Amino acid sequence: ILTILGNSAVLATAVKRSSLLKSPELLTVNLAVADIGMAISMYPLAIASAWNHAWLGGDASCMYYALMGFLFGVCSMMTLCAMAVIRFLVTNSSKSNSNKITKNTVRVLITFIWLYSLLWAILPLVGWGYYGPEPFGISCTIAWSKFHNSSNGFSFILSMFLLCTVLPALTIVACYLGIAWKVHKAYQEIQNIDRIPNAAKLEKKLTLMAVLISVGFLSSWTPYAAASFWSIFNSTNALQPIITLLPCLFAKSSTAYNPFIYYIFSKTFRREIKQLQCCCGWQVCFFSTDNSAEDPVSMMWSG
Repeated sequence: ILTILGNSAVLATAVKRSSLLKSPELLTVNLAVADIGMAISMYPLAIASAWNHAWLGGDASCMYYALMGFLFGVCSMMTLCAMAVIRFLVTNSSKSNSNKITKNTVRVLITFIWLYSLLWAILPLVGWGYYGPEPFGISCTIAWSKFHNSSNGFSFILSMFLLCTVLPALTIVACYLGIAWKVHKAYQEIQNIDRIPNAAKLEKKLTLMAVLISVGFLSSWTPYAAASFWSIFNSTNALQPIITLLPCLFAKSSTAYNPFIYYIFSKTFRREIKQLQCCCGWQVCFFSTDNSAEDPVSMMWSG
């Protein structure tokens, strides 16, 4: 519910101000699409299976569920990686160079992200890797436990782990460390904090928001990745079902965090949410919002 409502609000505000969206903001929209896609395509089946105390639908639904999870998971990871790279390029480029990141460029990047994610998702269907049920039996994913005695499966999981997890994660960390160093050096050059330009303060705020989005995703999926990688070399029978279930649930919670981060850091997003609240007749009390004039810096990813 939180995922669908929160990310629907993100998409609604994006549609409403589509003419004002900066090109990097399209990545934020893409991340919301991936999150809401995961919630709609996967969560109802997992919830029904939980109530049933066993997986519903047999092998066909298991492969469908695992494919959707892999598709949207890789898409989210690669989108966060692209966000980090663009934030790094914007922060370390002059204004004229940052304007070269056009909407068409980002659209091409988003298309590549989806094709890359789809490629990895269908590989187990064509014979490289396997899909199967989780050890606790009420959801499906990559069949990690088959890989400790299968060269085919092991080569797939090793390649996937490096190209879809480790390399993007290292890129994200390296980009934000580079941004942090750049900001630190810039602030050192300005002795008086009151003289720091508003644009620099906003840049720091936007970068902090991007960091929190990435940290939320990576921290949510790290326990699941660790448990899954452990199962490659050990029997899953050695783990209690609850130990394999909790990392899986925690990983899926990553789809609900981002709208709250946007709400905390973006005055524009809060203002748009309040307008949606009025238009839809909602009576829910949100945090206080700033009704001042339109912020000259766009909602999230302006340079």
